[in-house]
Parts: sequence; structure tokens; C-alpha cells
Amino acid sequence: MTRVVAVVVAFNRAELLVEVLDGLRAQTEPLAGIVVVDNASTDGTRDVAAATDVDLVALDRNTGGAGGFAAGIARALVHHEPDWIWIMDDDSVPTPTAAAELRVAAEVSGAVLAASRVVWHDGRDHPMNTPRQRPFASSRRRAAAALAGGIPVRSASFVSILVRADAAREQGLPVADYFIWNDDFEYSTRLLRGRDGIYAPASVVIHKTKAFGSTDVDPGPRFYYEVRNKLWMLRRSASLNPAEKALYGGATVLRWARTWRGSTDRATLRDAFRRGWRDGWRTVPRPNATALADVGTVAADIAAVEAGRARG
Repeated sequence: MTRVVAVVVAFNRAELLVEVLDGLRAQTEPLAGIVVVDNASTDGTRDVAAATDVDLVALDRNTGGAGGFAAGIARALVHHEPDWIWIMDDDSVPTPTAAAELRVAAEVSGAVLAASRVVWHDGRDHPMNTPRQRPFASSRRRAAAALAGGIPVRSASFVSILVRADAAREQGLPVADYFIWNDDFEYSTRLLRGRDGIYAPASVVIHKTKAFGSTDVDPGPRFYYEVRNKLWMLRRSASLNPAEKALYGGATVLRWARTWRGSTDRATLRDAFRRGWRDGWRTVPRPNATALADVGTVAADIAAVEAGRARG
């Protein structure tokens, strides 16, 4: 029997986490395990998770989404023997067939990653979580994805993706030092360089954000992470080939321009850009085993996964 293990990263959304866990337990294909990573929440999130039958990873500090997913994926790989890892945020409520539809789409198409259709609470497709189609996909890739009712993709967000465990073991973990923004872009493109991914619209997840919109709408000081991490990715990551770096680099410049035009606080945006640009050129992300050495017992799992990737 195929083993699907869910990994949820949680931070100060206790009430929503209850909905997410209820959705996971209501799947038509029961999950082999649920790993919840609590990023040092202060609102009782940890108590909510601890009161259930999940595998709780309680981090000693907030490591952001990037560090949380690195810790959770490591926990799943080391302790749960998964065939697939289902990655999601703590405000992503899955519909009952979401996992089964992802698994079927991935297995039929031969993909190592499958992404859900993500909708807002009113049913509209959420613009924050649209997977990037694979540019110039071959006829083979298009046909394989179409056979499974989807389209080939080059990247996807962490809101709801199913990742084949052996691909995760080979490629390692998300880069924890990204903290937030572009960690899912870097990780999903790394997994999908030379491998197939699929957008599976039959798998539906409700993303219960407070507002309907994309992340480039007036991000304020968090724009620092967008700039720094995008430069880290374009300069240091092997997730994209040179042509893709040029393509996505150009798209990034256009996105930054839209963000600037739409901002109501350009002084904050300017400062965030300046600091992100500086650190994106002057610094590099640390190895996960170093960046997460102090987060608790899961640090050993992270080190083990990264060591296994190095040996492989």
C-alpha cells in the first residue's frame, strides 16, 4: 500500500490548524502519518497539535516556512518511511479527495511532484498559488500530463504539493536560510530539473488567507526576502539551467516593477530592496545542518538527510 505522509508547518494559526488536521483525517485515502512542525508559536498552536495523534516537531525558534518544511520533510523521511510526502501550510484546508487525486495524477503521468488546484474560500483560483507551467514542454510531457487530467509544470508553491520521497532523498531539503519567499520556488524547481511535475486541478485545497491577492501586492519590509532570496537562487542554486535563469530573471524584474508601482509605502520598499540586494550579493545561504543545528531533536534528522544526499 502506498504510504503518503503529510507535512504541515504551523505558526500562530491554532484555529486554522484544527481545520487543516480535520481535512487531513477526512481524506478518502487514509494517510500513513501527519507531521506538524510548530515554528515556536505563541497562540496555543503547539497545544492543539500535541492533543492529537500527529507527530509534533516543536522547534525552539521560528525558522520561517523554509526552515519548518526542511525540518518536517526530514522528520517524514527519517521516521515515517513515506512513498510520497504531502507538503502544505497551516491555512491550507484540503478537500476529501485532494491527496488521492494528487497521487493518481502523479502516478499516471510519471511525475515526481503534483500540485493541487488552490482556491480561496469563495471558490476562485487563488493568484498566490498558481504553478508555473513548464516552458516549451515536449509533446511527451504534455501528453503524459493530459492523460492524468493536468498540465506539465516547472514549479509550484508549498500550499499543497505531493513529492515523491526518493526524489526528496536525492535532492535534499528546502534551503532553511531562505526563511520565507522563494523557498518553494527554489525547492520545486530543483526537484523538477530533469524530472516531470504536474498540475492536478482535480485535487482541490482551500487556501484561507485573509485577503485575495498575490504576494507582490505591497509586501512592505518582507520584500527584503524576495530580493535576497531571488538573488541567492539565481546566483547559487542549480535548480534552473542558464536559459531558465535568464527567463525567470527577466520575469522577476517585471514583477519588482509591478510591486513598486503598486506600493503605498515606497520608502519601506526601497529600504527592503537595498538590504536584500546587498545581502543577496554579499552572503550565501548556510548548509541546513548548520542553519538548523539549534532547533531541537529534529536537527539530527536534518543532518542525516543532508548527509545521505551528499553520499548519493
